[in-house]
Amino acid sequence: MPKFYCDYCDTYLTHDSPSVRKTHCSGRKHKENVKDYYQKWMEEQAQSLIDKTTAAFQQAGPPRPGMMPAPHMGGPPMMPMMGPPPPGMMPVGPAPGMRPPMGGHMPMMPGPPMMRPPARPMMVPTRPGMTRPDR
Repeated sequence: MPKFYCDYCDTYLTHDSPSVRKTHCSGRKHKENVKDYYQKWMEEQAQSLIDKTTAAFQQAGPPRPGMMPAPHMGGPPMMPMMGPPPPGMMPVGPAPGMRPPMGGHMPMMPGPPMMRPPARPMMVPTRPGMTRPDR
């Protein structure tokens, strides 16, 4: 019967059965080894990206004085808004520095105001002998 080799733990399991694999894979040491493996992989990927970016900037050379970055294509330059929005224009997202509501959903477009719930529970027809919810 072949043994199972765990690449993360660099070890052989004594038996190759589903229950032994499941027990091993749910163990604390195995989980730490998996986390460390992927953490190291992510760091290598980030370092590779940093190295490529650095090499690209070194090839291009330092920016020359008087050179402006390319203008934004597709419309007028973006200017930060000062003060409240013009009448008839409502912001769609949260205000700067504000978090979205608890559900995390922001309306796509402003719409009519939401209806408020009734102040008292609505009357529900009842059978004789049942109490009404508003009494």
